[in-house]
Amino acid sequence: MTDDERHARVALARIIEPGDELGGRWLREFGAVEVARRLVGGGEPLPGASAKRWEGLRGRVGRVRPERDLAEARAAGARFVCPGDPEWPAQLDDLGDSRPTGLWVRGRPSLRIWALRSVAVVGARACTEYGAHVAAMLGSGLAERGWVVVSGGAYGVDGAAHRGALGAGGATVAVLACGVDRPYPRGHTQLITRIAEQGLVVGELPPGDHPTPSRFILRNRVIAALTRGTVVVEAAYRSGALVTARAAQRLGRFTMGVPGPVTSGLSAGVHELLRGEAVLVSDAEEVAELVGDMGELAPDRRGPVLPRDLLEPGARRVLAALPGRAAASADEIAREAGTAKDDVVGRLYELRSLGYVERHGDGWKLTRQAMISVRGDRKEC
Repeated sequence: MTDDERHARVALARIIEPGDELGGRWLREFGAVEVARRLVGGGEPLPGASAKRWEGLRGRVGRVRPERDLAEARAAGARFVCPGDPEWPAQLDDLGDSRPTGLWVRGRPSLRIWALRSVAVVGARACTEYGAHVAAMLGSGLAERGWVVVSGGAYGVDGAAHRGALGAGGATVAVLACGVDRPYPRGHTQLITRIAEQGLVVGELPPGDHPTPSRFILRNRVIAALTRGTVVVEAAYRSGALVTARAAQRLGRFTMGVPGPVTSGLSAGVHELLRGEAVLVSDAEEVAELVGDMGELAPDRRGPVLPRDLLEPGARRVLAALPGRAAASADEIAREAGTAKDDVVGRLYELRSLGYVERHGDGWKLTRQAMISVRGDRKEC
């Protein structure tokens, strides 16, 4: 990456909007220096742009100030990373012509290294307590397992995921839809400052630029491309988090969703994803199993092992044949269990030694402890 190329890309970051595929095609076909020369210097219009479009781009030339932008970035502790730089994450190239012109990166770690083992956790801004809890749990759990948690720095699920990772002493990246020197939302200034100190704050827009609705949407493609997979925690049918998830699917990344109550509108978008190609996950272990390397397996999930589960099948059958309250003879128990009387008698003495049954004259009865256990079994059935 030459100085001329870098300065040209810094200049173009003021002119070409994030995700502009026509601008990306110009960069690919003509190179940043030539595109900047024609736009800034008033050269021949580039192919594919209407007169109105070209005039609109030329109208932004007055904002071009590469040296000043680089100086302001340095003052904020940020740097400009371009395609071809050692720190450039190669997976962003999967975006094709909508690839960022460059990225402003605030923080000490290498973005390329961190992106290699990263997961996006996104979701509703106006999330419920359940959504905030799950996002924080995922953030901390992934961080404890050595994963970098990537999100958008917004209220709700984003902020909870960032805080979960930070609270676990882990790594997190906030991808902003504005200049990295202007934390947004302002209510998250302290959080984003802490992320810049402990992790990374990333954005396509030059210092001082403000967010717009379209920039939020386009920012989500960077989150999707940067990471191995995207987890959605609470999202309505119209949600920016679903934009991130669908971008991840188009890029061949893993897409995951955390289910919620079917009565909640904030679960509707997630459930729609789960009806398609997304995978249901409930914790960080299941996320890591999906996006991680071979051998990163989530533990087997099963209910508690009860003492009666350790009995041999024949003994369990005899135990189940005893009535709930009254005593029964060995003959009655044998008929109910479908086995011979001699086998039943042997099993009953075995069960008595274990505290499950007691003898009443010629009959047998469940002990109080066994009666509670059997009732619980029948309720579950």
